[in-house]
Amino acid sequence: MKASKSRSIVFKSLMVVLCAILFSFSSGKGGESFEIYLNGKLLVQQFLYKSKEVKSLQLTQTSDNDRLDIYYNHCGQTGKSRYITIKNDQNQALKVWQFPDEVSGKAAMTIMLKDIPGLEKNTESKINLFYSSKELPAGRLLASISIGSESTVRRK
Repeated sequence: MKASKSRSIVFKSLMVVLCAILFSFSSGKGGESFEIYLNGKLLVQQFLYKSKEVKSLQLTQTSDNDRLDIYYNHCGQTGKSRYITIKNDQNQALKVWQFPDEVSGKAAMTIMLKDIPGLEKNTESKINLFYSSKELPAGRLLASISIGSESTVRRK
């Protein structure tokens, strides 16, 4: 009888310790994140629960096929009624793209570089890339884009 009581106590103690260990690890779920790719090459990957820093990108169009693919993740879900907006330094919208709702998987929002206002002129300027959706109606600044005559893409 004493052996079964001590086994029961040991078992319960082990269960408490095991539960404490399992619940001590936090998962990355629940945060928002986004990724920006240029022609399939990752430029920016940001987890918004960890960092609020806005990245600065230096872009120059080199081909008519150059494109940005933007992925935004709301707690593991793709947003509804998604928009990408290019704004100038005075916070005025220069161009807005609307993207269809996706029902499954990771959905890219693709923008051709030739369609970004100011980029085709190759003049020195700065524009901002914003994301908004039903889940984030106020929008979020994803990146600041410096437009110049350089032939490379840089991250700051």
